Formats: sequence, C-alpha cells, structure tokens
Amino acid sequence: MLTRAQRSNRKKLCIMAALVLLAAAAYMTVDVNFGNAKLLAYSMRIRAPKLLVMLITAFAIGGASLVFQSIINNTIVTPCLLGMNSLYTLIHTAVVFCVGSGSVLAANANAAFAIDLVLMGVTATLIYSYLFKKTKHNVLYVLLVGTVLTSFFSSVQSTMTRVMDPNEYDTLLTTLVASFSNVNAEIILFALAVLAAVIFLLRRELALLDVLTLGKEQAINLGVDYDRCIRRLLLGVTLAIAVATAMVGPISFLGLIIANLARQLLRTYRHTQLILGSALFGMIVLVGGQIIVEHVFTYAVPISVFITVGGGLYFLYLLLTRRRV
Repeated sequence: MLTRAQRSNRKKLCIMAALVLLAAAAYMTVDVNFGNAKLLAYSMRIRAPKLLVMLITAFAIGGASLVFQSIINNTIVTPCLLGMNSLYTLIHTAVVFCVGSGSVLAANANAAFAIDLVLMGVTATLIYSYLFKKTKHNVLYVLLVGTVLTSFFSSVQSTMTRVMDPNEYDTLLTTLVASFSNVNAEIILFALAVLAAVIFLLRRELALLDVLTLGKEQAINLGVDYDRCIRRLLLGVTLAIAVATAMVGPISFLGLIIANLARQLLRTYRHTQLILGSALFGMIVLVGGQIIVEHVFTYAVPISVFITVGGGLYFLYLLLTRRRV
C-alpha cells in the first residue's frame, strides 16, 4: 500500500518524464523542414546523436552527483571536488601539447574519448583506492586531497597553455568547453556500455544507499560492510563523471543543481526516486538549454555558461538557506 507521499512523488516523476519527452520532441522538430524528405533525414541524423548524448550525460551526472552527496552526507558538494574536471582539461592539454592538435589522438573522437575515459578512470581508481586505505576510509580527507589535486592539475594545465603554440591553443579551447555540437555515434555506444557495467557491478551497493545514509554505526549494526560500500560507490561516481566529462566536457555545477532540485521536489529518503528525479531534472535542463542555445542565441553562448552562472547563484541560495535553518 503506497503512502500519500509516495503517490505524490510518483506523480511528480511522471510529470517530469512527460516534460523530458516534450523537450526531446521539441528539440527534434523545431525548425525542421518536414516537406523535404532529404532535409528531414539530414536533420534527424544530426540531432538524434546530440539528444542521446544529452540524455546520457544527464543520467550520469545526475545519478553520480546524488550518490556522491549521500555518501559524503552533504548536499552542497559535487563530484567535481574529486578533480575530474581539472584532470580532463589537463589530459586534453597534454595531448595537444605533446603530439599536436592534428594527431590521431586529438583529432579522432573515438581515440580522444578512449584516452579520457581510461586515464581518468585509472587515475581515479588508483588515487582514491590508495587514499581510502591510507586515510582509513575517511571521506573528508579524500575530499581535501581531491581539492588539492584540482589545484595541482589546473596549475600544470595553465603552465602548458602558456608555452603552447597560439594556433594549437585556439584549437584546444574548443574541447575545454562543454559542447553538444560534435558527437559520434560510436562514442554513445561506448559510454552506454561503461555506464551499464558500472550499474551492474554496483547494483548491491546502490540498493544499500538508503541504509548507508543512516550513518556508519547504524549501517554496520545492520550488517553492511560500510567502508567497502563507500569505496566502491565513490569509484563508481568517478567513472560515471569521467564518462560524462569525456563525452561533452566539464559541466561543474550541473550535478549540484539537479541533485538539490530533486531533493527539494521529492523530499524523500528513497534513492531510487531521488536518482531518477535528479536524472530527469538534468535531462530537462540540458535539452531545454540546448534548444535555447541553438534557436535563441544561435550558438553564440555555450550551454555551460548558463549552467555555471545559474549554478553559482543556486549555490549561494543553498548556503544562505542553510544558514537560516
């Protein structure tokens, strides 16, 4: 028997899913010439991969951000504190700096995606597995080290750009800003396979999220291997963020926005609903924002700018409301 709150949340999720479908339909049909079969096919061939990338990115960032906030037990933090965005910019800068923008590693979308995913995944796995053991599974120390690594990666990347050829730097800039303009269908399949593997391998830990948020002592008393679950979930978060960042570039504040909007709208402890709500919010933000970018601003302003500005304001709002409580 469902409670009133559960029925209300299901209705809200259904409404959000309907909004996602409407936004997706609008993105696929706005300014499309349905009278010309060739132009119609060309438009669908261009827009369909972009739409899939936005949906995958929203799911990865939304789910990872909400899981990250739950295991850290803080709703105003994001996975970018682990240094994934800075590591992404460093990897791209290092590739262009060492082998040039015309090389296969930089010009080929599949090769660039594979390099990003492998290096970010391996680095996160090695660093955070070692840090967990070294700090006796203290998550706060891991966050502190992640903040330090963010500054380190940014400093190295800035040093490379200062001595880089100006023409190479101009080419590099286009890859350091989140964009849905150039995507590859093969990358989509690769990303889906990685996310599916992460979800499958962490299915038991994800099912225990409701228990983990009760606290370490309570979770251990209920028979949960708390340290192992937190370690595996944190590594899963880094891999999901690595997939999203490697696909479209760094979007720092998106996770903060959609995870907190899901918590405020649904007001439940059930992570199945919260993760779904966060992912749906992300899809609405990305698809709706891309429609505005393409048809209102005609690509003059990337969607990451709107997300960064809106996310910064929303972050200040969260800080002020937390102080009042």
